Formats: sequence, structure tokens, C-alpha cells
Amino acid sequence: MTELKQKDLDMRLKRIEGQIGGIRNMIANERYCIDILTQTSAISSALRKVEELILQNHLDTCVMEAIRSGDPQIQSEKTNEILMLVSKFRKG
Repeated sequence: MTELKQKDLDMRLKRIEGQIGGIRNMIANERYCIDILTQTSAISSALRKVEELILQNHLDTCVMEAIRSGDPQIQSEKTNEILMLVSKFRKG
């Protein structure tokens, strides 16, 4: 992963950590449930973006290396890996 992508992911994850702390405070202060759920939704969205960035990196590096290798077994393994991941995301 490039340094720029790592910094972006680190920044996003720190923001998510802050949001989780905010939810803890909201619960401790007995904030309105809808406000808390709005924040949990924002965190879910932020995590999906992190997942997308990591998946993009995986496709750009690991999967592309498998394709370039010309090895049908490695290519098949990466294809199956991606199919399993897509299936998992559909369930989630």
C-alpha cells in the first residue's frame, strides 16, 4: 500500500475512533436514540469506505500481480478469493 493511501486510511480510522467515543458519550449522557442511531449509521458508512479503499488496493496490487504472473492456479485462487469476498459483502 502506498504511503499516501496508508495516511488516508489512518486518518479515516482515527475519525471513526473519535465517532465511536462520541457515541459512548451520547449513551452515557442519555442522548436521544435517533441521534445515536444517526451516528452509528455514519460510522457504518465510514467503515464501508475504508473497506472499499482496502479492496481497491488489493485489486491494484495482489490481484494484478496474480494476473500478470500468467499462472492459472494463482489467477484462479485470486478469482475465488474475490468471489468469496463479494458473497460475504452481499450477506453482510
